[in-house]
Amino acid sequence: MSEKVLLIDDEQDFLEVMSERMKNRDIDVTTATSAENGLHLAAEGGFDAIILDLQMPEMDGMEALKRLQAIDPDLQVILLTGHGTVEKSVQAMRLGAADFLEKPADIQELTEKIKKAHARKIMLVEKETEAKIRSILGSKAW
Repeated sequence: MSEKVLLIDDEQDFLEVMSERMKNRDIDVTTATSAENGLHLAAEGGFDAIILDLQMPEMDGMEALKRLQAIDPDLQVILLTGHGTVEKSVQAMRLGAADFLEKPADIQELTEKIKKAHARKIMLVEKETEAKIRSILGSKAW
């Protein structure tokens, strides 16, 4: 089963190159050229990881991250930036980012982070399912 990723970046050339490189690694990639478009796609659900550019016009990655967390606090968001600082990475992690990488992202490192995000998502879904089952079983008077 391949990982399903949403890649959000305002640089069309970067989107094309990265999505092609991910597809070559059997990753199912959907792209968005704006944070707003990415938020709409994320709201539809089903992504194992969201890769989000930090520097975008109209809405920066930090604001998009906040909105993504409002959609679903369990979303696995990996922030990418060409202008990374320790302060920004700490702030991103506090806001709920799963990880933070500087551009140009090494595709092998990014692929590993996507696989880890996918594994975390599976664990979260399993925990939610287990809690629902316990709730249902606990509410029945057998």
